[in-house]
Order: sequence, then structure tokens, then C-alpha cells
Amino acid sequence: MIDKELLKNGASSLGIDLSEEQLEQFDIYAENLVYWNERINLTAITDPEGIVKKHFIDSLALLKYCDIKSGAKMIDVGTGAGFPGLVIKIARPDVEITLMDSTQKKLSVIEDILGKLELDANIIHARAEEAGHDENLRESFDFATARAVSNLRDLTEYCLPFVTIGGSFISLKGADAKEEAKTAEHAIEVLGGKIANFDEYELDGCGERAIIKISKVSKTPANYPRPKGKMQKQPL
Repeated sequence: MIDKELLKNGASSLGIDLSEEQLEQFDIYAENLVYWNERINLTAITDPEGIVKKHFIDSLALLKYCDIKSGAKMIDVGTGAGFPGLVIKIARPDVEITLMDSTQKKLSVIEDILGKLELDANIIHARAEEAGHDENLRESFDFATARAVSNLRDLTEYCLPFVTIGGSFISLKGADAKEEAKTAEHAIEVLGGKIANFDEYELDGCGERAIIKISKVSKTPANYPRPKGKMQKQPL
């Protein structure tokens, strides 16, 4: 379905060498994404080139700008159709991935695709603001990721509680990333974080992108994350 050469070259430009087996896995992923999208609303991007560039390569960029150690534990918060978490799992099967979403239908799709790819990942059906208080999940991951439409201030409150001290929350953002980062400065500090890296890049034919790496430097206060309603009424 997809142009494997386009994906291979795009990954190579990020310093990532995909094997033929991995390219085939991405092709299976894309085919099933389109199949399931006709039944469940997963993504507005369903053309082969768009899937390669805007989903796969955009997600893989995380591996260029962030050093993910072998065997690292990563949680993808609000994974949706698996971006970036499932993409990272294909490229780096050594990483222990947890895919979390509040919509069970999307997670059922993810489970189906994982089976076809013969890959393992932990699946959690939960809201981030509730799961962030679960003692089995809180401050137990090396990395948390999110590629979501929520602003960085709120995303940090959702994601940083999952990260252990010394770990990082990695946010994949678009053209407004600088403005979002400035607005989120206070929240990041309150939640125990510090912006460690801010990398901007151009996604071929798709505009400006940024990857923001927020290091966890101290414990997140016990009352965070707060319920969504309170976050909206009293933003940090």
C-alpha cells in the first residue's frame, strides 16, 4: 500500500535504518489503519503518502532528537491510532511500550494491529487524569509521549506524573510550539519538570514541527493531575 522507499529514505534522513521486515510491518499497519478507519474514526489522513509522512516519519522523528536507551519503559498518553507509540515499537522493538487511551474502540484496533504485526505492548484503557494517580503507573516510566491537540500546559499535567525522576516527557508539536512552551513554563515547573531540549524541524511538504523534551527533575505534587474540569477552570 505505502511507498516503502519513501518511508525508508525518510527514516534514513533521521538516522534510522529500517529493515525490510520493519518496512513490511509499517505497510501492514497502514493497510489496517485504512481498513479500520472506515469503521471507526481514527484519522483524517488516509492517503498512502500522508500516512508515511504525517504519521510514520513524523513519529519516528522522536528517535532522532531523543536518546531512548535500550529496554526503556515508555507510555504513550492518548495514543489514538498508535502515534507515536506503535510507530516507536516497530522501529525499536526493544522498548517496553504502554499504549493508553480513554476510548476502548481505538485500543481494540491497536490490539488487532499488534497481533498482525506480531508485536507486544501493554494496553491501558483509562483517562490520563485518573491513571496518573495509579500507584502502579505513577512515576514508573522512563519516558511519556504525547502527539495530541491539547496545549502543552495541559499535556504536561497529564503526562509528567507518569515519569520517574530522571526521565522525560516528550511532546510532538506543530508550528505553535514556541508559544505553547512559553505558556506552559509555570506548569512545567510546578509539576516537577524542566525543558531540556526544544528541537524544531521541517517535515517534508508538511510544515514546521517541534519536539519538546521536558526532564523530570523532582516529584510531581500528589494533587496532580487534577480532574479535567478543574484544569480548564484553573489552568496552571
